[in-house]
Amino acid sequence: MKRRAFMISVGGAAAGMVLLPRVSFAEAGRIDWYTSSDTNILDFWTNIIAPKFQAANPGITINLVDAGDGAGQDAIAQRALAAMQTSTDPQADYFETGDPLSPKGALEAGLYVNLKESLANWGLVNPLAIETDFAVPYRGSQVLLAYDTTKLAAADVPKTWADLVTWIKANPGQFIYNRPDKGGSGGNFVRRAIHEANGRDPNAFTLDNFSAEFAEKTLTPAWEILNDLAPSLFDNGAYTSGNTQSIQLLGQSAVTMIPAWSDQALQAISTGVLPETTGLVQLTDLAFSGGFSRGVVLANGANKDAAIKLADFVLTEEIQSAILTDLGGFPGVSWDHISDELRAKYQDIVPTTIPTFPGGDWGSAISDGWYRNVAPTVDRNA
Repeated sequence: MKRRAFMISVGGAAAGMVLLPRVSFAEAGRIDWYTSSDTNILDFWTNIIAPKFQAANPGITINLVDAGDGAGQDAIAQRALAAMQTSTDPQADYFETGDPLSPKGALEAGLYVNLKESLANWGLVNPLAIETDFAVPYRGSQVLLAYDTTKLAAADVPKTWADLVTWIKANPGQFIYNRPDKGGSGGNFVRRAIHEANGRDPNAFTLDNFSAEFAEKTLTPAWEILNDLAPSLFDNGAYTSGNTQSIQLLGQSAVTMIPAWSDQALQAISTGVLPETTGLVQLTDLAFSGGFSRGVVLANGANKDAAIKLADFVLTEEIQSAILTDLGGFPGVSWDHISDELRAKYQDIVPTTIPTFPGGDWGSAISDGWYRNVAPTVDRNA
C-alpha cells in the first residue's frame, strides 16, 4: 500500500523524482526502475543500493523513477502488458513495489519473471515473507502506534484495541489516521478494525475468498466501529491525506497519538522530524498489519538480465543490514542471515507476529467501502 512523501533529506534523489519524457528505446545496461513508495525509500535506493550495485556491476546503471502513487505505477504496468502484445519496449525493467497480480491477467500472460527460479539468493528469504514465486520480499515494516510521551505516559498507553477505542473517546481530538487509500498506516488501522469485527482472525481473509457478498458481510461491522470513533478524532472527524501528514501533526503536538509505519517512525525520530520523546507501541491482542515490500522483474524488459541481478543483490547481507541500520525496517531474509551483532542490537524491533491482509479485490472494496460508509463527504480525489 502507498506510503508517500516522507520529506526527509533526499540528497541526490532529485533526478529520479520526476517522470521525464522517455526515448522510444531502452539504453543498453540501464535498468528502468520504478517505485510508488515514499521518498525515504527512493532516497535509500539513490544513496545506498544504486551506488553499491553499480560499483559491483560495472556497465550497469539504474534509472530511478518515482511513479507517483499506486495508480501511476499501475499505468506503467498496463503499458508493459500492452507492449507484450506488440513486441515493443515497455521502457520498464523493475518495480520496487511490485504486485504480480496487477494488472489483471499480467501473471497469466507471463509479464513477470519467476524469481524463485532465477535468484541465487532466493533461499535466504524469510519463508514467512514469501507470497509468490514472482516477487522478491526484500524489506519489511509494520504499523504500530506512535505517541507523545510528554502528554501520555508509557504506563497509560493502550495495549489492546478495546483500550485504544476507550482512550480515543476519552481524549477527543487527540487521534487521527489517514485515508486508507492514501497511506498504509491509516489503511492498516482500518484493517485492524476489520479484524476486530471478524474475530481477530487474519486468516479469515485471503485472495481466494473475496466476493462482493462476503465483503459486504465482513466489512459492514467494521464501518460501524469506525463511524463510532469518527466524532472523537482530530477536528471532529478529520483524516489526513497520507502517512507524512499524520507524522507532521504528531510532531507539531496537534495530536497525541497516530498509527505509523515502524520504519517511517524510527527514521522520523532519528532525523528529528519527530522528537526523541516519541514513544512506539504495538497492540498485544492482535498487532496491526504489516508486511514486506516486494520487487518484481518484467519478463519483456529490455534489460531483464540486469534487473534479475539487482533483485538478487538486494538480498545480500550488505543490503539487508543497511535496511536495518539506515532505513529502520526489518530484513526480507531470515534473521539467521543477519549478523549476530545486528540481531542483538535490533532485537526489540524483531516482530513476533505480522498479521497480513490480502490485496487485490479486497483493497478496492476496503477503500471504496470506507469512502461510502465512513467518510462520504471526503473527496477521494483531493
